[in-house]
Amino acid sequence: MADTDTNMNPSMARMLFGMPSQQKLGLIVAVASTVALLAGLFMWGQTPDYRVLYANMSERDGGAVIEALQQQNVPYKFSEGGTLMVPADKVHEMRLQMAAKGLPKGGAVGFELMENQKFGTSQFLEQVNYQRALEGELARSVETMASVASARVHLAIPKPTVFAREQQKPSASVVLALHAGRSLEAGQVSSIVHLISSSVPNMPSQAVTVVDQSGTLLSSARSGASEQLMDATQLKYVRQIEQDYVKRIEDILIPITGAQNVRAQVTANLDFSQTEQTAEIYKPNQPPNQAAVRSLQTLETTNGTTTTGGVPGALSNQPPVPATAPITTPAATAAPGTATAPTNAHKELTTNYEVDRTIQHTKTPTGSIQRLSIAVVVNNPSSTDADGKVTSRPYTDAEKAQITALVKETVGFDEKRGDSLNLLNSAFNNEQVVIPETPIWKQPDTIATAKDIFKFLLIAGGIGFLLFGVIKPAFKSIVEQSASQEETWATMPQVAHHAGSATGQYAAQQASTSYEDNLQLAKQLAKDDPKIVATVVKEWVNKE
Repeated sequence: MADTDTNMNPSMARMLFGMPSQQKLGLIVAVASTVALLAGLFMWGQTPDYRVLYANMSERDGGAVIEALQQQNVPYKFSEGGTLMVPADKVHEMRLQMAAKGLPKGGAVGFELMENQKFGTSQFLEQVNYQRALEGELARSVETMASVASARVHLAIPKPTVFAREQQKPSASVVLALHAGRSLEAGQVSSIVHLISSSVPNMPSQAVTVVDQSGTLLSSARSGASEQLMDATQLKYVRQIEQDYVKRIEDILIPITGAQNVRAQVTANLDFSQTEQTAEIYKPNQPPNQAAVRSLQTLETTNGTTTTGGVPGALSNQPPVPATAPITTPAATAAPGTATAPTNAHKELTTNYEVDRTIQHTKTPTGSIQRLSIAVVVNNPSSTDADGKVTSRPYTDAEKAQITALVKETVGFDEKRGDSLNLLNSAFNNEQVVIPETPIWKQPDTIATAKDIFKFLLIAGGIGFLLFGVIKPAFKSIVEQSASQEETWATMPQVAHHAGSATGQYAAQQASTSYEDNLQLAKQLAKDDPKIVATVVKEWVNKE
């Protein structure tokens, strides 16, 4: 048993057991520090670069997103400000996956609030929940616009009343948080206003107020707001007209001068005024035979007494026939046996003709061209001789006149309208602007690679320092101390076979020194390392 234990203790073990307690503690601390530093460097090298996944999230959305990330075993960091961070290589993938799941839903609550109605809810609470749901749905609709980061909608809906005079119109207020560097055009603001007003019954568009995050009023309740929108439309129409004329000029001149040898600009003055005119014109009287008869009236009267004799009978008793007066009175012929008295006849003829009248309603079109100002610059034509030398010359007056005529015909030049054309022939400055390239050390890929290299070099330097600056010197001192102890132990004879090499030092000292010296050496050995003395005594007891 003793021999086996003695054989299992090598020189290194004897040296470790023989070291003072302070050296043992220092060696243990150094090894532990080395292991901890190596583990920390390894973990730091494996830590991914975190980027922002979502910012300013509500607690409900944050919990749902974190749950989805945990299901996919994706590491994350969540700060108190509502910023959720994931590894940089997972940002875009996670955003797409969260969008497919409808996350984040945003802080606004929509009509899903109506799905959790409890039994016994009062009518007032139902109305409040409905208004909250409507506000949330409207906010979600506004947030679908590209420039809007978030939106809040506040509705002021009055209580219904049976008195018509006391009825009030609802109103709305919209607060927008725009993305950095983004702005809304007048048309987009108008679309938000009409979206809100169309979603709430009896809400006029003038009752909707839109404000951005900086407190700027984006909407206007003035009735002339549509005129401001029309100004932007007019400006866009003018730009389209001018660009169309420029394209026409370049298309007609490029085959002659070349693609890079002509520049043209057109300024168009357009009239957007709206004019309506209604005129009623009466022409002079026309000849009667060419005019249309409107009405014809004839009046004839006869004064006098006429006695006619005849045989009494049925014919004589009949009422007289209505008198008719011919235009030309024939000569009276008295029948035999009759008496005729003289008569007076009068005839009137009235003819009314239609009067010629013209009613004209004229409305001039908007956007008519009043004047065109055209400026064209052409480069000097160049030619290459047989030796490959390139020469240029200015255009002649005849060539300039031809180009001018082409431009006038292309744009519909009108001198009466006041159009003007200025043609200039000059050599172009074809110096190309050289954009300096970004140095390699400023490129993002190079910076990222340098960071990775620095990280690994730092880890390698730390490992090398621990190996060659801490561990190697410690083991070197241990080895040297072990070698010196081995030499000392080799010069000492064994006290006993069962004591082995542990008591050899005392045997050598007994042979060469006096009893007092040996006693002091044994005391010192028992004081420095009592384990060895205890082992020797134990072996003596077992031996006996």
